[in-house]
Amino acid sequence: MGKQILMSLLLIFLVFFLPWLWGGPAKETPPEMEPPPAGDSAPEPAADPEPPVKDNPAAAGNRQEIDAVTPLNVMIQGKLQQMDMQTYLLGVVRAEMPVTFHEEALKAQTVAARTYILHKIAGGGSANHPQADACDDINCCQAYKSEEDAAAGWGEQAGEFEKKVRSAVEGTDGECILYEGAPVLAVFHSSSVGTTQDAQSVWSASLPYLQSVETPESEDSVPNYRSTASFTASELREKLLNALSGAELDGSPSNWFTNIQQKPSGTVTSLSVGGVEVGGNRLRTILGLRSACFTISFDGDEVTFSVSGYGHGVGMSQYGANVLAEGGMGYREILEWYYTGAEVGLIESGG
Repeated sequence: MGKQILMSLLLIFLVFFLPWLWGGPAKETPPEMEPPPAGDSAPEPAADPEPPVKDNPAAAGNRQEIDAVTPLNVMIQGKLQQMDMQTYLLGVVRAEMPVTFHEEALKAQTVAARTYILHKIAGGGSANHPQADACDDINCCQAYKSEEDAAAGWGEQAGEFEKKVRSAVEGTDGECILYEGAPVLAVFHSSSVGTTQDAQSVWSASLPYLQSVETPESEDSVPNYRSTASFTASELREKLLNALSGAELDGSPSNWFTNIQQKPSGTVTSLSVGGVEVGGNRLRTILGLRSACFTISFDGDEVTFSVSGYGHGVGMSQYGANVLAEGGMGYREILEWYYTGAEVGLIESGG
């Protein structure tokens, strides 16, 4: 049995990961098909990865060997670094989720981060850095923080917090979120209002595992859950015309925004801006709002957007995951809650 397990791990490495050592991804994805950054995104690219399979006892007994033997080329602060998957995930989890969160939420974040990079590699990598599997730019991939930088921010609790992150990474070694046997586009965001958003309403691309689901976070559990962004009429006109050249923005700003369509949660799905139809998430990006769940008020020359939640609203809500974990839900249940019809399993080669 021991020899069979060892041979299985060796085959996983040779078939699935060894090609990455020889020049990174095998193909380059055109910019318009780029996989989105984990926290903000665009439609999913086509992918044909080696099929992973569900968890099994034989593989589970050797989990510590999967991430540690998975090589990655990562662009950190503009410099290419070689590291294994475990090292990379430690840096991502330190940067992407508050370390004070429940252990099961940190595990869910780890599995989502691992799945996201595997999905991106399977889709051909990024045209922004064809020589690297991942980078630390949140507008392209996922955030990354070294142990030293994290410790500087954590202070006296650095040792305890680092141990907690390592436990989340090592305790989920090799696991990813699967839909029909392939790693999903495991995007995530900070917090939503009542429900998450489906991918199609944000990026016009329907994905069966990125559907709208209920999420339990609220103003009581999320710091800065509500925020405001105010602009003078001239500031707002300039920002809007830079992005929407056909918009007619004359007269009072109170007449610029019409036909506002909202979900019951308050998330704006679409509206007309100076006669130009715009998605709520697009306007959120143009104006730098924290989410597409907003209302608009006018006071003389000032326009104020009152916003709830933070992020694009698709996939796993990080604060929602923490609330679910504190309520007793395990990380696999959390992930299967947010990624509709998906399941959590170990990575293996096809054959």
